[in-house]
Amino acid sequence: MKVLVFVKATPKSEKGIVTPDEKMTQMFTDMGKFNEQLVAAGILQEADGLKPSSFGKRIRFSGRKVSVIDGPFAETKELVAGYWVWNVKSMDEAVEWAKRCPNPMPGEEGVLEIRPTNTLEDFAELLTDEHRERFERARREMERQKKANP
Repeated sequence: MKVLVFVKATPKSEKGIVTPDEKMTQMFTDMGKFNEQLVAAGILQEADGLKPSSFGKRIRFSGRKVSVIDGPFAETKELVAGYWVWNVKSMDEAVEWAKRCPNPMPGEEGVLEIRPTNTLEDFAELLTDEHRERFERARREMERQKKANP
């Protein structure tokens, strides 16, 4: 089961403030060890931190109208500061790993959100054979590209 684990943003992370203090240094040390454990367990597929929303854009679709909204975005509690992609056996396993995570926001309240991804089977009743073939072609091409550009 693939899940995304989101590190929720804080007012400090949205300002891009990274203070080189003892707490932050310790967090990077602890997070590095945690990520190594995830890799050793075969769980971690990908991970990254995100720049503040002031660097971002939102694309809004309303009928045929498409608009672009420049960051920053107001609701910090709804924003994401980083993410992991994990391959786990169950949501319970993901929760157990997440509970072992060091606080990603030293000196602040850190929040992780775990969300399972959809698979093609989740949309089985909606997909035609043509849709399935298109998804499979795209999946094969992504795998080819990944192997060609490691």
